[in-house]
Amino acid sequence: MPDLSALIAALPDGTVVTDPDILAGYRQDRAADPDAGTPLAVVRPRTTEDVQLTVRWCADHAVPVITRGAGTSLSGGATAVDGALMLSTERMRDIAVDPATRTAVCQPGLLNAEVKAAVAEHGLWYPPDPSSYEICTIGGNAATNAGGLCCVKYGVTTDYVLGLQVVLADGRALRLGGKQLKDSAGLPLTKLFVGSEGLLGIITEVTVRLLPPQAPACTVVGSFATVGDASRAVLAVTAQIRPAMLEFMDSVSINAVEDMLHMDLDRDAGALLVAQSDAPGPAGRAEVEIIERAFREHRATEVFATDDPDEGAAFTAARRAAIPAVERLGSLLLEDVGVPLTELPALIDGVAAIAEKHRVMISVIAHAGDGNTHPLIVFDPDDRDEAARAQNAFGEIMDLAIAMGGTITGEHGVGRLKKGWLPDQVGDDVMALTATLKAALDPQGLLNPGVLL
Repeated sequence: MPDLSALIAALPDGTVVTDPDILAGYRQDRAADPDAGTPLAVVRPRTTEDVQLTVRWCADHAVPVITRGAGTSLSGGATAVDGALMLSTERMRDIAVDPATRTAVCQPGLLNAEVKAAVAEHGLWYPPDPSSYEICTIGGNAATNAGGLCCVKYGVTTDYVLGLQVVLADGRALRLGGKQLKDSAGLPLTKLFVGSEGLLGIITEVTVRLLPPQAPACTVVGSFATVGDASRAVLAVTAQIRPAMLEFMDSVSINAVEDMLHMDLDRDAGALLVAQSDAPGPAGRAEVEIIERAFREHRATEVFATDDPDEGAAFTAARRAAIPAVERLGSLLLEDVGVPLTELPALIDGVAAIAEKHRVMISVIAHAGDGNTHPLIVFDPDDRDEAARAQNAFGEIMDLAIAMGGTITGEHGVGRLKKGWLPDQVGDDVMALTATLKAALDPQGLLNPGVLL
């Protein structure tokens, strides 16, 4: 085991943690990978220089290093490996907002919600809004290219990242991009690191572009007897407009949320769609009419529209609560498959067939407006047969999405849990290029081993 004394001495007091009880809390992320290892130590830096010192020590001692934000990864991207250092960005929390350029320079440990709140004080808005925005970090969002509920209209994390500071595997710190909105100088390396899941470097600073505040939204909620009617209504909406939100919940998630939040949701509904328009004035009213008409033409049993912000926020909160609500029914395997929008009804039907074939409960929620679905496979981990059937269903859902020209992950990342299916989606040549990039930037293979490759 490497001697940590030099690293401990080089970093500020309390930065390196070796207490076994504390290390245990860093072994797994939100994916709860049962194969998680035990880290050699946890390092909690405050500055880019602290990260550089840590990475150089790891390079000198051939010790792997895994970067962790808030541990909310749903794909095992921040799972510990035996003998590795776990580098937690939780203490890297500075932010500087520049209203003149509509940008913010953020350290990676800030929560998404904290970034939103800080820029709102200057009358600005950071749009990407993962369902876990209150507990996930901006660094983790950049590392996985996170999406969210409003991304159907406003885009995902990469659309807002103008610049990064990244520490490479040899300890060098690169500055990529900046506050300028246009930059064609050299290769687009900023985009290379967004979504790279800690495989190529450690993000220590993110420069994001900001927008004026989102206009007040009108919310339209539709209840449907079947998931097929609801999924076809989605296509009818997106063929005409790009709403600010278009979310899907099936009967299992509706009832699970109702059990948890007691919102008087329709327990008899087969599916629920929650849509929003934030277009101003007559354009907004026209969008609401399009949504309402599409819902009714596809046999919605009830359509409700409101411009009351509290009512709209309540339905948004119901959708955000779906995963923790369904998790109360058992352990979850969380999918993140996406397909071209026209394939959305077939994907939902296919997931239902897989659930029946393997005799497991699968609840489907979705950012339906962009075709990104989250099938939630519910199982009892103490029932070995059911757990095996759940794992088989997990793989078949990814196979189905790939066969439909889709993706195994729309926003959560590949991590360790999905890497076995990545070659089937991208092909051997892309995997070879990925390995070439990895070898060029991290020849010792120390950064987040076991992710993607």
